[in-house]
Amino acid sequence: MTDREAELETLAERACEYDAVADAFVAKSFTDRQLVVDLESADSDVPSDLIALFEEHGCYGTNEVYDCDAADGSSAGAFGDTTRRQFVDSETRGEHQSYVVD
Repeated sequence: MTDREAELETLAERACEYDAVADAFVAKSFTDRQLVVDLESADSDVPSDLIALFEEHGCYGTNEVYDCDAADGSSAGAFGDTTRRQFVDSETRGEHQSYVVD
């Protein structure tokens, strides 16, 4: 595990300490590593100090990073009874490669 991967795992663990957060984990999209946060309920918001912590460590809302027109910079929609938010690791953005096998 790289230092950056360990840092992102620590951020996910810290996110889980918030009452509004049901789960948080590191995931990988096709080219980017992301912090995924599942909120306790559909009407919960990511605490502003948690967003600030993520941004201090180079993680920004996916909608902002990918320039998507959305009311919330990190909203990924509903996931079961919760709301999922995603934050892209800007420090390693584009460094990951996924392959399609024919």
